[in-house]
Order: sequence, then structure tokens, then C-alpha cells
Amino acid sequence: MTISQNALTVLQKRYLIRNEKGEITETVDGLFHRVAAAIAAPDKLHDAKADVKKTEETFFHMMQELEFLPNSPTLMNAGRPLGQLSACFVLPVADSMEDIFEAIKQAALIHKSGGGTGFSFSRLRPQGSTVNSTGGVASGPISFMKVFNMATEAVKQGGTRRGANMGILRIDHPDILDFIDCKANNNEINNFNISVGLTEKFMEAVEKDTDYDLIDPHTKKAVSTLHARTVFDRIVDAAWRNGEPGIIFLDRLNRDNIVPSQGEIESTNPCGEQPLLPYESCNLGSINLLKMLKAADGKTEFDWDKLGATVKNAVHFLDNVIDANQYPLENIDRVTKQTRKIGLGVMGWADSLLQMGIPYNSDEAIALGEKVMNFITERGREESAALAEKRGAFPLFAESILPQDKPMRNGTITTIAPTGTLSIIANCSSGVEPVFGYVYIRNIMDGTEMIEVNPILKAELEKRGLYSDELMKRIAKEGTVAHIEELPEDLRRVFVSAHDISPEYHIRMQAAFQKGTDNAVSKTVNFSNSAAREDVASVYTLAFRLGCKGVTIYRDGSRAEQVLNIGQVKKEGQPEAKAPEHGRIVPRPRPDTVIGITERVKIGCGNLYITVNYDDQGICEVFTNTGKAGGCPSQSEATARLASIALRSGMEVESIVDQLRGIRCPSTIRQPGLKCTSCPDAIAKAIERVYKEQVQLGKWSAPAPLKQKPMRETADDAPGKMHFCPECGEKLEHEGGCVMCRQCGYSRCG
Repeated sequence: MTISQNALTVLQKRYLIRNEKGEITETVDGLFHRVAAAIAAPDKLHDAKADVKKTEETFFHMMQELEFLPNSPTLMNAGRPLGQLSACFVLPVADSMEDIFEAIKQAALIHKSGGGTGFSFSRLRPQGSTVNSTGGVASGPISFMKVFNMATEAVKQGGTRRGANMGILRIDHPDILDFIDCKANNNEINNFNISVGLTEKFMEAVEKDTDYDLIDPHTKKAVSTLHARTVFDRIVDAAWRNGEPGIIFLDRLNRDNIVPSQGEIESTNPCGEQPLLPYESCNLGSINLLKMLKAADGKTEFDWDKLGATVKNAVHFLDNVIDANQYPLENIDRVTKQTRKIGLGVMGWADSLLQMGIPYNSDEAIALGEKVMNFITERGREESAALAEKRGAFPLFAESILPQDKPMRNGTITTIAPTGTLSIIANCSSGVEPVFGYVYIRNIMDGTEMIEVNPILKAELEKRGLYSDELMKRIAKEGTVAHIEELPEDLRRVFVSAHDISPEYHIRMQAAFQKGTDNAVSKTVNFSNSAAREDVASVYTLAFRLGCKGVTIYRDGSRAEQVLNIGQVKKEGQPEAKAPEHGRIVPRPRPDTVIGITERVKIGCGNLYITVNYDDQGICEVFTNTGKAGGCPSQSEATARLASIALRSGMEVESIVDQLRGIRCPSTIRQPGLKCTSCPDAIAKAIERVYKEQVQLGKWSAPAPLKQKPMRETADDAPGKMHFCPECGEKLEHEGGCVMCRQCGYSRCG
């Protein structure tokens, strides 16, 4: 087994067991042995004479050789006390206060266990509807989404693994326009991905340029109409603006609902690829296609025998996961085992094409993708049928729409999920996404530069005698090899990156894999920053026409907080960039001369003296002193120092005031008549007072936020714009319907 340094870093940070002192006590092989043993053990449930040790060795070999990896919760928790192995769950949200808050409680328990949750809010009556039981009016689905969002934030603040949610609303819900725009502000409802649930009827109305009905979910009656094309354009505009909402095609999800007697599929997991009934879970794993290749007759091609054997073992593995799992809710345990859905997917697709010399954006690649996924699903079904002969079909098989002459152990077999962290461990490209960038330059703490190159590109360049550090830096600056004319045309044609590929080919590749996938395909269609709204509309229309089940798009640089990151590093003779490593902001220096006021504020434990200073650019400094009666001088000083840094970094005064205002301290709120609730609250009020007075007097212009300026600057039209990771500061990539960091393994989706 060859584990890259990047993979080892991610494993050490997120997966390997630590003792109570935080020291790592597990090796990488130890992790794979732990997981293999835990997942092999359920064989005994079905055959007392099963050779569990042999199964364990098979599972261990698959993982150790990086041929197959299960989803992250399985790697983290198998063989450990928590034992929660599922990635995501779908919970119902019914139209009553009791049911809504029961769903919030259940979601909190799931997030605590490390899982993500999907919800449809389509059953909730629209804002302003009458609530007969109380005589009041309903606040609508978006207000409750905010409550779910706050609950998720509270679980995250408790120090557990981050929670991720999917929120879905049907296109015919009366509050649909508000839902489409509910994430126009990137800071709103930020623990949710959102998608609009489109119907075939709506898409027909769009094509015919007619109106469609809005249905009250409580009365089931039409309450008004909207012009379909106008609503469609509203969705397109929102997605063009910042990537949300995505879209899913509800009727297609339910066309493939294997047990319609159990209700409609209303929602998916947070990345959009696993449609589930309420209380079902997704148990996922991915085959590394890069490990399924062989050399034959001077060329590289798929080893179909090896791929078939790996599929067989992976289906066995995932079926065992369902039995080994310790589910966070009893209902999830019961419902999951009724259908025993698994989701076997792939990673390393783009790298496999590179090895074979096939451009991602070619008809040959599209045809091969369809062939590969059909093969995986067919072999997976064969193994599921073989397991059914030994273990029995899934309990609801007789109620299913599957052919009754061929019992199946699992209701669904295949899903293509994002594999951000898994692909780091496996050192391959993610899911069925193209390669985002071929070269990255990392600035090490001692000031040196480390050049990281896609190993397939590096090998090809070295074979042709073209490799050099200077060339790699140029590729990093450009973000692509497409425009480097001194490179051979055939190499530039094959080594395409995400932004070299037209949106049409992104969708065609997604559709090709969807044809052979039971559930859905998670993929992001990457647009250049210059893409027009019409381009987004065309992709949505094409996705509908080609049979996709949903679409996520991202227009490069469309989020306000984004900065550039793939590009040139500082050259000799250039001035130092304002921002240090990883693109973080450096506060402007404290001015030599300032003007300010000092205010005395009575707090619960005496007096607090607050000084607020400013110059011609705005407030630049806050500091505090406590009176003789004492107080919390260290905490007050810390608050003031952090506020000062934030102000000199260009943050809006209102944002800082909002964060500090209203914080409550027991020693203050116990005493009546005080004008503040705590030291931070007093500091906020002092800052706000000075700000308002000086703006009204016109002594300075309101301070504009400073633009973030990364160390690795790049041209405005370079294709590398994206967020920086909140954990390690490195770049984030939009792929697989999610956002992830290939440096530390952070994922917005959990």
C-alpha cells in the first residue's frame, strides 16, 4: 500500500484513533483491519459456519490496496463504540408544531452521531395560512428552516462533527419564490444546501410558456398560479448568482421508487445523489477506477474481470454495513432494513481517462462512462441476487416494483456520491468529476514553495522530457494546460481541467453515468465567471432532456467572499502581498495619530472604561480598563483586542456590533437599571455610538471592507476562484454537489 503524504495527513486528522491525551494510537493498516473485522462479523448472522476471517482478509485487501473505500462514517466508526456507519438520512417534516420539533430533535441526534440529514419542507402550510387550533397564522417553511439551521449550529458549537442538511421545497408550494431567494445572502441558512423539487408538469409548462398551479399542502387545493417560465428564470438567476438552489426532478425520483406503497420520495441526502424515503439511510462506498486498469497490447484499458470481482466484494461489504450499523434512531434501523438500499459508486474516473489517453470532453469518454456504470450495476445486481439466495430478499421485496422472479437482497445497488475525502486517501480524482487543477503551489511556513503536480501529468511530462518547475508554476498560474502552446496538442487535448470542459459535456457525462445508476449522480457543473444566465438555463434544460435526476451548478467566483487561489507566487522584486499564506487578511497597521472618546459604563461588578479610537478610515482601535471594583479584565481586554483587529481588517462595524450586542452576563443582568447586559454588550454599544456620531458628522466615509488578497495572485480571468478552507486555509473545490478541501479533507457536507 502506498499512502501519499496528503492522505496520511487527512487520516491522522480525521480517522485514526486517538487516546485521551489526543495522541494517535492507530496505524493506517490498523484502521483498515478494524473496519474489515467489524464489517465481516455480520456474516455469522446468516451462516454460523461462515469463514469470517476469510471475509475480513478480503475486505482488508480491498481497502489497503485503495481499490474500494466505504463512506467516511464507516471508516471512522466501524469497530468503535459509536458504531454509526451511515453517511446521511432523510427525516419527515409534517405540518404540526410537535412533528416539526420532533424532526429537529432527531436531526440533532443524527448530527451528533456524525451523519447528515435531508428534509422536504413541502408539507408545511405557507406563510400567513390560518392555524385553526390556535387561531394564529403559520410562519411558513422558510422560518422553520431557520430554526433547523440554528439547531444544527448549536450541535456544531458543541464540538461534534459538523452537521449538513438538504432542504427541498416543491415547485408548486405557495412559498416557492421566497424559497428560491432564501440563500441570496450567503450568510443565511448556511447549514443547508437547498434544491427546488421540479415536476414534469412544471417543466412542460416552462416549455409551453404557460402558467402552473400553486397547491396549498394543507388543503391540497390550488390557491393561485404563477408563470412557469418566470419562476424557472428566477431559479436560474439565483443559481447563477451563488450556486443555490440546485434542482431535482421529483417525478423521476419516484419513477425509480422501488416501494411506492411506502410513500413518495420527497428528499435526498445533503449532496443530492441519494433519494430516500423518510427514515431511510444511505450506506455508501466507492470503487477506485484507477486501480481497475491494466496494460494490454501497448495501451491501457479496464480490467473487467478485476472490476467485476471488486464489485462483488463491495456489494457484500455494503450489505454487511447495514447489519453492523448502530443507527441513531430505532425508526431508522427498522426502515433501513426494510429495503436494505446500498449505494456503490466510483472515484478516479477522470484519472482513468488520463491514463487511457481519452479526453474527458469527448464522445468516447461519454460512451465509456455509460459502459462502465452499466457493468458495475449489472455485476452488483448479480451479487445482490446471490446474497438473496443465502440471506433472503429485502423484507419489502414482494411489495417492490422489481421483477418478482429474481429476489434481490438490496433495493438499490448503485449511487455516485462525492468522494472528496476518500479520493484524497486513494490519491485519485473525485467521483466522476474532471480534474479541477493539475498543479498547486503550497507556501510552506519557512517561506519555501512546494509544487504539487497531478502524478499522471507529471509522469507524462517526464516521459516526454518536458517537466520543469518553471513550467509547473506557469500551469499553476494558468490553472490549466489548455493555453500553453509549447506543450504538444495531443497532451493539451487530453489533460483538460474542469473549466476547460463545456457545461454541455459536464451534463452529458452526468447523464451517461445516470443511465446505469439506480439512485442518482452527484456532480457539479462548473461554469466560468463570464457565463451568462442563459448558459445556466440551457444546462437545466439539457439535464431534463437527457434524463438526469438533479443538477448542481457553480459559476466560478460567484460568491462574494471568494478570492483567487490558483496562480503565480511572489516573484523576486515584487512587493510583499498584503495577505499572508492561504489568503488570510492582515489588519492595516495602527495609525500613529488617532482621535477617540473614553466612556465609563456601569456593569454588574463595577465600572468599565471603554476607549474607541478612529482615524480618517474609520474606527481602528478599542481598549478597556476596569475600575477598582474588579470585573473580568482579561475577557474585556480580549474582546476589545479582537474587535480592534476585525475593524482594522475592514469588517463592517454593524457585523461586529451584531456579534457582541446582547451577550448576557449573570452579574450584570441581576442588577436592575443597568444600560448593558455584559462587558461585550457595553463595548458593542460604545463602538456603535461612535460610529453613528462620526458618520452623521461626516468626519469619515463608512469603512469599506478590504479585499482579500491571496499570496498566490492570479489574473482576473484565471479559473481558480473559490473559497478558502475554514480549517486549514487552503483552497476549496466545488464538486459532487458539495464543497471540499483536498488538503485537509474538510467538507461542507459533513
